Amino acid sequence: MKFARHWAWENTWLVWSFLALIVLPVSAAVLSIPSLALVYREAGPGALAIVAVCGAGWGLAQVLFGLSVDAIGIGLAFSIVLGISAAVGSLIPFLRMGASAMASLAATGVLLGVSLVLAGVVACAVAGHWREKAQGKNLQVSRSFGAGLTMAICSGLGAASMNFGVAFGEPILKIATAHGASAQQVVYAVWLPLLIAGAFPNLLYCVYLLGRMHTWGNFRRQHTQAYGLLALLMAVLWFFSTALYGIATRWLGDLGVVVGWPVFMSLIVITASLLGILTGEWKRSGKAPVLLQLTGMLLLVLAVVAFSRAQYSSTSAPHAVIQHATAVLRTADSGTMDRSNVR
Repeated sequence: MKFARHWAWENTWLVWSFLALIVLPVSAAVLSIPSLALVYREAGPGALAIVAVCGAGWGLAQVLFGLSVDAIGIGLAFSIVLGISAAVGSLIPFLRMGASAMASLAATGVLLGVSLVLAGVVACAVAGHWREKAQGKNLQVSRSFGAGLTMAICSGLGAASMNFGVAFGEPILKIATAHGASAQQVVYAVWLPLLIAGAFPNLLYCVYLLGRMHTWGNFRRQHTQAYGLLALLMAVLWFFSTALYGIATRWLGDLGVVVGWPVFMSLIVITASLLGILTGEWKRSGKAPVLLQLTGMLLLVLAVVAFSRAQYSSTSAPHAVIQHATAVLRTADSGTMDRSNVR
């Protein structure tokens, strides 16, 4: 988006939305899920509706996200949106697992990780505000910054709906697996209804802005082909990174959507913050804002460590129990064989 200088926000977002939210998920699902129509028919309209509602909520959040990036910059917007999304998107599925999950050793790591994520987000938000003041933009764009900050917070709350769609789409995933979809491909059965539902708010808002701002003509400029390729690159990078997250949740076990989502979000925040620094968003802001931003990133790194420990705690204890049970069974079998030989 930074390099598509002759396109307005709505030009880039329209092309990205069509490619990332319709073309790629439809293509991936059709090519990778056997008997796709039968899978959805067996899942029923109720299961599909739940996933679609989550997708629509996420789609509204995406619109707000795109606008917040335009208002407050990529580094700060990513920090706020994905930080809040990581916390909310992790806690709701975790609470849904019940009292036994909350009482487990993993709960400590999850709660610590969420706390670190929120602390990192606050640090990044304050750093962004300091940056605005240091760059002399406080008086001129205080209204824009405040509106952008509000949109980023609301977007973060709604963005967690994507993880809810994966968590609540388990019936669809099980049916797709039963029809022969592999562990690496089964998540496309959920991405299709979720992302298509999320596409509508994005596309409709872009069309509205293109008409209101008279920016349809931007598509006729000489840079359109190059900008279209940038939008395609955006779509490919975004869709397949999201697809990899979906695959990871299947391999992470029961806590996949609980620890995987905030780790995914935190690493995106860290990467986006570095890109914000490298692309000049923090020039002429002084040392204090940059140091605080780096502190926020460090807190997010620690959050990733905390979530990884939570995942280890959730898997190591059952594994030890299984090993112990196996040893007991082998001992029992050995004793039976010895007694048989005596007889």
